[in-house]
Amino acid sequence: MHLTLHLTDRCNLACRYCYARHGTSDMSLETALAAIEECTAGEENCGIIFFGGEPLLREEMIFNVIADCERRRPHAYHYKVTTNGTLVTPQFVERARSVRLHVAVSCDGLAAAHDRHRVREDGSGSSSDVLRGLGLVLADQPYAPVMMTVNPDTAGDFADGVAELCARGAKYIVSTVNFQADWDAKARRRLWKAYSRLADWYLDVYRREEKVYFAAFDKRIATRIWEGRGASCQLGRRQISVAPDGTYYPCVQFVGRAGYEIGRVGKGLDEPCRECIFARNERAKPSCAGCALEGRCNNRCGCLNVSTTGSLDEVPPFFCEHERHVIPLADRLAEKLYAERNALFIQRHYNPAFPVVSILEDMV
Repeated sequence: MHLTLHLTDRCNLACRYCYARHGTSDMSLETALAAIEECTAGEENCGIIFFGGEPLLREEMIFNVIADCERRRPHAYHYKVTTNGTLVTPQFVERARSVRLHVAVSCDGLAAAHDRHRVREDGSGSSSDVLRGLGLVLADQPYAPVMMTVNPDTAGDFADGVAELCARGAKYIVSTVNFQADWDAKARRRLWKAYSRLADWYLDVYRREEKVYFAAFDKRIATRIWEGRGASCQLGRRQISVAPDGTYYPCVQFVGRAGYEIGRVGKGLDEPCRECIFARNERAKPSCAGCALEGRCNNRCGCLNVSTTGSLDEVPPFFCEHERHVIPLADRLAEKLYAERNALFIQRHYNPAFPVVSILEDMV
């Protein structure tokens, strides 16, 4: 079970592509702890994710929740926070280390590309503070995920942005295309060109045996090797979001959407509603019938489909075009590296123990 606590809907940035509904609501400690107790009872390995708004506006709340969880059920939980990076301090990083809190930072690569959208309320860019915070996090957590969003007007900077993040020490990059934006023909061509450049970069990274995880390729390669890896998003079943007021939703982008409530703290989860949403999301998508990539692409991502088409049953056409471009590209990379018997590639994708082995290697 992964439980996402939306600690606040306040934020110190005004990112132009943000889907969150910003306001003034904060979650109480009592609501957070009650949600954890209600949703994770009997679970032996639970993920608690702190989210916002900007969750570091509630920094003390984060550590209070962790302290209570560890007091009641030591080592039954693992913790993660996703932050915009602007409020990260050395003191926060030290506290995060002491309680095993993993930190993910949102950063859109090159400073100029980042500042086109990730701005403050006055319109000024946030890159200087984000890159400072990111540096603090990566110095302590080298595999901290960097969450990168690609927009039509930043697609041309995509490849250079990934390279820049790696130069700053990032080893785990999760890029997300903003499918809610208007991708005209020129923007799409820029995106395809960027992926081609990234394919060359990806080959160089593996040939140099640099342990960098680039989700856009590595995640899709995994669906080729391990059947069913991309088939389900477990909407509302293994992941639940809790709004500041204690309402349960099936995932992060559903928070505040009428009709997708699946319970409330203190009253429990509405199991029939929860199962209905999950089952509806798992149904075959009519537009995907006969597609050779069915079962490999992320067409069952409920957040993606609802945020772009308004329906769990419809997949945005540009997403299909994107997957038909990127999955074959990832497959060609896999074929090439496997044919070369690239040791790092084979270890990462064929050895289930790779994460543990990798950590031990880093320690040595």
